[in-house]
Amino acid sequence: MAQSKNDILTHTGIYMDPFIMTPDQVNIYDIAHSLSMMTRANGHIAHFFSVAQHCINCTVEARERGCSGRIQLACLLHDAAESYIADVPRPVKHRLAGYADLEAYALGVVFDAFGIGELSPEEATSVREIDDAMLYHEFDVLKDVAIGDVRPALTAVHDFAFHPIEEIESRFLSLFHQLCK
Repeated sequence: MAQSKNDILTHTGIYMDPFIMTPDQVNIYDIAHSLSMMTRANGHIAHFFSVAQHCINCTVEARERGCSGRIQLACLLHDAAESYIADVPRPVKHRLAGYADLEAYALGVVFDAFGIGELSPEEATSVREIDDAMLYHEFDVLKDVAIGDVRPALTAVHDFAFHPIEEIESRFLSLFHQLCK
């Protein structure tokens, strides 16, 4: 496909316009690489902690809660759209006109690419609750700040330590391949 001024160039060399992306343009290696290079909280935390590591922790939490493999995979990929459209902190994200629609579209394409499809309302709630719980505990550990009145319970013990980018990318891919066998 010819490159246009609206295309991004992914890590693996795919040109794509995130506004009209298709499942055949989605590559797990692009997602794992990009998310492992993006920091949570826009970098305003104690040390580098990537979006990929957050997604790994969400997946581990889903597994420990007894969630299905489908929900575990959705947890691993729930921020995958950010690898194509960038991560935006929550307090900004909800105020950017059109961003939520673009993010939902891109995530839908990613979910279609890996056979997840549309989540049921119950499945979406499970993913959101795990994501929110991890966010709370990340801020608690990495910022020493409580971001809510209620401390959500976690089932698993999670790793919030710094790890090299390459290690997190490899762990993300390994988990993906385990879930997709």
